[in-house]
Amino acid sequence: MTVSRAPTVTKAVPRLDPRALREEFPAFARRGRDGRAVAYLDSAATTQKPRAVLAAVREFYEQHYGAIARGVYLLSAEATGLYEAARGKVAHFLGAAAAEEIVFVRGTTEAINLVAASWGRANLGAGDEILLTGLEHHSNIVPWQLAAAAAGARIVVAPLDGRGDVPLEGVERALASGRVRMVAVAHVSNALGTLLPVARIAELAHEAGALVLVDGAQSAPRMPVDVAALGCDFFAFSGHKTYGPNGIGVLWGRRGLLAAMPPYQGGGGMIERVSFEGTTYAPPPQRFEAGTPAGPEAHGLGAALDWLSAKDRTAVHAHESALLATACAKLSALDGVRLVGTPRERVGAVSFVVEGAHAHDVGTVLDAEGVAVRAGHHCAQPSMAHFGVAATVRASFGVHNDEDDVERLAVAVGKAARLFAR
Repeated sequence: MTVSRAPTVTKAVPRLDPRALREEFPAFARRGRDGRAVAYLDSAATTQKPRAVLAAVREFYEQHYGAIARGVYLLSAEATGLYEAARGKVAHFLGAAAAEEIVFVRGTTEAINLVAASWGRANLGAGDEILLTGLEHHSNIVPWQLAAAAAGARIVVAPLDGRGDVPLEGVERALASGRVRMVAVAHVSNALGTLLPVARIAELAHEAGALVLVDGAQSAPRMPVDVAALGCDFFAFSGHKTYGPNGIGVLWGRRGLLAAMPPYQGGGGMIERVSFEGTTYAPPPQRFEAGTPAGPEAHGLGAALDWLSAKDRTAVHAHESALLATACAKLSALDGVRLVGTPRERVGAVSFVVEGAHAHDVGTVLDAEGVAVRAGHHCAQPSMAHFGVAATVRASFGVHNDEDDVERLAVAVGKAARLFAR
């Protein structure tokens, strides 16, 4: 399908008011261990929920709850309508050609597993290759390892460089074998914040006859995403990282690819006709949505995307990028603190270590100061191994963060560095 696009118009990027936005999050009314409001710097792991999302989920349960696509009564019809309306909102959010290209899943992890199992079972064979990069989340590694083992295929890796970028030369070398069938790549690294040039990677992959799956768990909440412009074949993201509920996520896939894929799970809702002699399956997306749909969660995700889109995703990206740049500068200036990875383009998150301290100990000190961060390997152990560390402390940003949060982070990390330097 050809999508016409308006010419690009340069305009001023609207500014966000994070202090006003913070008032929309009930979670920030409570206090941390130091008696102050929590400086929540763990949005890369999961986002807090604005009132609009909480209200949408409650409204669904209280006023419209019924069996989706399984009844003719009023509540069932309303629940079905809201569920499918959410599908349409996701399609618009991603620039998809049609709502039928949107499959609801539990999260990014299940979306990748679905493609690896279903597309992989139908398309991978002995000697085929699956290309990953050195910065992938475990959820974009392990499903492909399982698919490769089942098919007799193998995993190849485009390596990281010393900055934490993935040079395109490594991608091109891997594709030159002619055996790569799928390139599975993160849009943004959850561990380092590296922004990958996925549009160019997709061009190279398609020239080599390979498909492209993009793990968009970190990019969807933070920047404009247009799957047509990216040129990918599959795109996945999670609701809970996008200010929406837990237990809901999205797989976008090109319609023709989804139509050619066998079911991932069997059960109610994904069939046309069942007999003991055999079964015929519904077309996508229902083919991949076995079982009772997550109606309240889908409605909550739709509300989250409405809420986020109203803020202007370009403004969200600009706001979080400015905070990230300030945080990197302040952390780099602290004695005993070292940033892990210095990618040329960084989005959403920064990882660092404090000399002489385990990341968990640093995280505990920061928690005592009312600063919430992630400490660990971030489900990205190959990335950690590349930089010779077992774990890092990661600070990541959301629309509600401001410069005061960055200052509190820097002060708390400085305190930890002095403590562990003794």
